[in-house]
Amino acid sequence: MRSQGNSGIIYRINVKAETPGERGLPKHPIQRAFVKRTGLVGDFNRWRHEEAQDDPGTAVLLMPLEMIEELNREGWRIEPGDVGENFTTKGIPYDAFAPSKRYRLGEARITISKPCDPCSNLYLLSEIGKDQDIVKAMYKRRGWYARVDEEGEVATGDSVKEIV
Repeated sequence: MRSQGNSGIIYRINVKAETPGERGLPKHPIQRAFVKRTGLVGDFNRWRHEEAQDDPGTAVLLMPLEMIEELNREGWRIEPGDVGENFTTKGIPYDAFAPSKRYRLGEARITISKPCDPCSNLYLLSEIGKDQDIVKAMYKRRGWYARVDEEGEVATGDSVKEIV
């Protein structure tokens, strides 16, 4: 029998439909989503599609609310969904996520693949602008990419449980 490690909840689900000329952030909140092996239905990430060639290891992006709050305490005005994450989690510290760790999110199951590197698209956030070095501030704090091992429905408030 598998035991449970770290656990938290889905604080917010974020998506952005493909919009010509726009990047995948900020993403907008929805109450529930179906998670496929290629990512959330209704979400499009131009980098993931064009540059990463739809790499399954970048299917979804998670960002702990606790990291967003830490960035806010440092003066960065960032809201859930702003950095392009699909799932804003609550209750699991940023450093508890790591490559190869597996989690159940609602009905879906994922495996963390790698940290997300910050990029210049962060300058597109209206509260940031190009005069501030958000890319440097977000280094090793932009979130975690994961592959989808088992597709399923996920809703705001669902549990996030590490599978140990």
